[in-house]
Amino acid sequence: MKRFNSISISLSPNVEKDDVKLALNLIIRPWLWLNGKGTKELEESFRNYLGVKYAFSFNSGRSALYAILKSLSPKKNSKAFLQAFTCNASINPFLWAGLKPIYVDCNGNDFNIDIEDLRKKIAENSDARILMVQHTFGMPAKMDEIVLLAKQNGLVLIEDCAHSLGAKYDNQSVGKFGKASFFSFSRDKIISSVYGGMAITNNENIAEKLRDAQSEFKMPSALWVFQQLLHPILLYYIILPIYHFFNLGKIILIFSQIFHVLSKAVSKEEKKGLKPNYFPNAMPNALAILAMNQLKKIEKFNAHRQKVADFYFKNLDAKKFDLPKQFSNRKSAFLRFTVKHLNAHEIIYQSWHKENMLLGDWYTTPIAPFDTNLSQMHYKKGICPVAEYLSEKTFNLPTHINIKESDAKRIVNFLNNFKKTKIVNGN
Repeated sequence: MKRFNSISISLSPNVEKDDVKLALNLIIRPWLWLNGKGTKELEESFRNYLGVKYAFSFNSGRSALYAILKSLSPKKNSKAFLQAFTCNASINPFLWAGLKPIYVDCNGNDFNIDIEDLRKKIAENSDARILMVQHTFGMPAKMDEIVLLAKQNGLVLIEDCAHSLGAKYDNQSVGKFGKASFFSFSRDKIISSVYGGMAITNNENIAEKLRDAQSEFKMPSALWVFQQLLHPILLYYIILPIYHFFNLGKIILIFSQIFHVLSKAVSKEEKKGLKPNYFPNAMPNALAILAMNQLKKIEKFNAHRQKVADFYFKNLDAKKFDLPKQFSNRKSAFLRFTVKHLNAHEIIYQSWHKENMLLGDWYTTPIAPFDTNLSQMHYKKGICPVAEYLSEKTFNLPTHINIKESDAKRIVNFLNNFKKTKIVNGN
């Protein structure tokens, strides 16, 4: 059976044959799962890649962010500015640390934090001390103004770089503007080890506390590590090849998660603001080895993402779709190519049911996934109207290494010929 009989934006999209082979080799070498030199090699390579002084690995971006927040020793119920149009994985560590999120709207040009709304929220919450900025879909936020605002108002700036490894603003890598930053190696990020993350800083005091947190956090269980190693193997050889064959692949994936053969990207607890027992943890050696293998390929990955994005820019009907804005001083990592259209949800629906294409739905609610309990996230409807509008009118196109030119052509052909046929989600 052909490797990709469908087009998918998620489901471990970065996985190549060498990654699967490595996962198989690690499964038969369980002595490497928790202990070895993989984590130190990954941290050193990450430091060198970004040109920073300190890098500390954790078992997820959430754990890395939680460690950063612990290192800042904030008072309980302290306020922190966070943007809407994001995932609960970026919100929960603040809740776990006892902090109160103050949501700032995003803008429709780059899907990042809106500077004017941020100014307004700062004026209304002068006692806040933390600002986290997200580089959404790999597009850098407007860092010169953000850095200045943080400095003028005594805010500790944290960068959420979960989408943006390799992106640059004014020729400087994102992650180097804040007091501390974190990256994610989750299953659908720039590089992937199914789960994994990194916290970076140039601040010696924060680095010392991050080192303490890394030592304090336990290692995940061997069973949890096994689940992650199994993930790329099952996806590559079984689930993806038959995903659309009477939905067999999807059914296998669902049952694998129900019976804990594979882990879910977001747990039920997290959708309620609760902390599952495998967060926060340190980075297990086996997953560090997987992440290191991907980090070695990052230049190839990001060059490919740019090539696919260029194809979309050139061939998508710009009169029919609102394409991402391009800025001369920003280099996007193009984790996903996000497009605006009045019938975004129907496009996602049709692409799946008619064309065997899984296009992206980041984000269909101001805090994803769609079934996240917004009240538990302290989000009230109407406070970020642009984020809420974008959650109804955007969808994402895949750019990952397994998207061939023929796939991109198929996607473009479907979109350029799209016609509204039914009502989906009220649109």
